Amino acid sequence: MKPAYFFLSLGLLTSVACSDGGDDIPAPEPADMTKQITIDGSIRYQTIDGFGASDCWVPNYIGKYWPEESKEGIARLLFSPDITSGQPQGIGLSMWRFNLGGGTAEQGEESNIEDKSRRTECFLQADGNLDWTRQQGQQYFLDKAKAYGCREFVMFSNTPPVYYTRNGKGYSGMGSRSNLKEDCYTPFANYMAEVTQYFKQQKGIEFTLISPVNEPQYNWNEPSQEGTAWQNSEIRDLTVELDKALEAKGLTNTRILLAEAGDWEYTYKEKSDANRSNVIYNLFDPASRNYVGNLPHVFPAIAGHSYWTDGSWNTLYSVRQQVASAAAAYNLKVYQTEWSMLGDGYNSDGYPGHEKASYLDMALYMSKVIYQDFTTANASSWSYWTSMDTERWSQKCRFHLVKVTPAGGDYGDIAESGTYEATKNLWVLGNYSLFIRPGYQRVSLNIANASNSFFGSAYISPEGDKLVTVYTNLSAKSIGLDTAIEGIGKSIASIKQYTTSQNEDLSEKTLDNDQCSIQPNSVVTIVYQFK
Repeated sequence: MKPAYFFLSLGLLTSVACSDGGDDIPAPEPADMTKQITIDGSIRYQTIDGFGASDCWVPNYIGKYWPEESKEGIARLLFSPDITSGQPQGIGLSMWRFNLGGGTAEQGEESNIEDKSRRTECFLQADGNLDWTRQQGQQYFLDKAKAYGCREFVMFSNTPPVYYTRNGKGYSGMGSRSNLKEDCYTPFANYMAEVTQYFKQQKGIEFTLISPVNEPQYNWNEPSQEGTAWQNSEIRDLTVELDKALEAKGLTNTRILLAEAGDWEYTYKEKSDANRSNVIYNLFDPASRNYVGNLPHVFPAIAGHSYWTDGSWNTLYSVRQQVASAAAAYNLKVYQTEWSMLGDGYNSDGYPGHEKASYLDMALYMSKVIYQDFTTANASSWSYWTSMDTERWSQKCRFHLVKVTPAGGDYGDIAESGTYEATKNLWVLGNYSLFIRPGYQRVSLNIANASNSFFGSAYISPEGDKLVTVYTNLSAKSIGLDTAIEGIGKSIASIKQYTTSQNEDLSEKTLDNDQCSIQPNSVVTIVYQFK
């Protein structure tokens, strides 16, 4: 049986041809099986605010030292929304996360952070003055993100400036307590507000969100990178001061995003340390002594990272189900702000382990995490961790979207020129980010006889003129789609399919009404244009 498309328009089930036709479109390979799909545009869930990645760690070096052609090429891959002759030029990230550095780069070896690429610059100087030429490379990518059309910018902090820390370092020696000096909460808050004001007034870049703490459940006592722990009460105290600072500077459009939990379980239950977990209750319940949900600049959302709760389908589902429930109880959005393939405990069917896994295997696994974050946790935003990095220690593409290689090789000096290349992580993320734009809303998509090897989700544009579906096929069989679309009330002008597989990177294909087939081990985006 050939897969066919059927559409419900104005309450009537009708068959619709879906392309401009012509004999030049090759006939599809027959599918091994057909899946019955029902999409209902009248059943709507969360609104999507954006897809992003961060500028940790090497972008500061690449943006400062690498030749313009290379820097521009990387920026195009990350931010361009253009599709030229059927080939996307990039993945159109709609959100960019800027790391407000702590000043370990200025300390050099005295920072105790051996890997210089993990040291960051700081606008604040020892004398209290601000040097806006710092973080020059990161500013390059900020400017490029804006130039390509990105409008959502998030400033986040791993550590306060070293001048404000108890040990004078960018990593902590305080165990479960913050490394921020007790008398520096107000100065640190004022500093974040001043940086925000500078970029808005001088560069036209508005940080709509400030994330003042990162993974507060970890101690960050080792000098591997910048970081510090935070007690819930310390997060409260800093949030109060930051709210005041933003208000004083009239930064009405800037909100505070809390609290970048190290994994999702810390958001909804007591785990490991009661003073650093159950974050939703602690920060957003009026009965809590740490309540900040009533402050005007606090964004009604909970931010967390998808690490450590992503090792199996069952864990992905059960944990995110609880996140969704806890967030909904306080009317909070869910922001997934950081993920890469960090852990080693992946035990899903078909994943061969990091040593044997291909680049595509890892990207397909990422698609599984994205799917669960959107459809189970009801996430409104999803961000990858590091946008670009070298590939040391045989890590393959576990931690980046764009692979960069210094002229001296993976272990060479990142400040030298080098080469770059897109990974499958980049293109699979693009299956989502390039087509699901800010303001799109997730709608109901049901797959008859669903499994954890074939899954999909659907999103409709604010104007109702586009429907985007993303399918992931982890099986060894090709799958045809027999799709019924309901609750839209419009006819279809065209359908385009974008496939990422072993041999394709978001390759475009115009579809007829009976030719969609999802090949094995692929992620496919289908874009329906209505008229």
